Amino acid sequence: MKKILFFAGSNSSKSINHKLVSFASSQIAGHEAELIKLTDYELPLFGEDIEREKGYSVDLKMLYNKIKEADALVVSVNEHNGMVSAYFKNILDWLSRLDRNFLEGKKVLLMSTSNGKRGAALALEYTKNILPRFGATVVESFSIPSYSENFSEETNSISNEVLLLGFTDVLQNFVHQIEQ
Repeated sequence: MKKILFFAGSNSSKSINHKLVSFASSQIAGHEAELIKLTDYELPLFGEDIEREKGYSVDLKMLYNKIKEADALVVSVNEHNGMVSAYFKNILDWLSRLDRNFLEGKKVLLMSTSNGKRGAALALEYTKNILPRFGATVVESFSIPSYSENFSEETNSISNEVLLLGFTDVLQNFVHQIEQ
């Protein structure tokens, strides 16, 4: 049994990416799925002066340990102006300063969603390209465009049948990859 850590790269209390990653965590069988909120780990805006003067916070070390304890990650990234949010970038900055290879040996399923027709595709693509720099292997990715039209918050599920089939296929392939 593998331990899979799920989180969204958003700090919004109404994050649709958190809702998507929560749905994904509910679809895992036969493995331990842990859903966290990054907002439970307080990190200031990264700066070398802060790093030098205060070092690495307890919250940063706790998040780092959560990631290290997991066999695999499922991350849903949000998009601000065609880029990952400054919030998520800050998380990556801190983690990479603590340990440049903080994702070493981790297989990752990346997801994204937005109310736009591209489903945060630019943020997804950026994250797909950056995570391997920290040791991750991105084995799958999936994006849901037009969130409000394709995801039912009432049932906490993807409501578009074609997208649901695609998501199920991606998730099954991811699980197969982490079992190897």
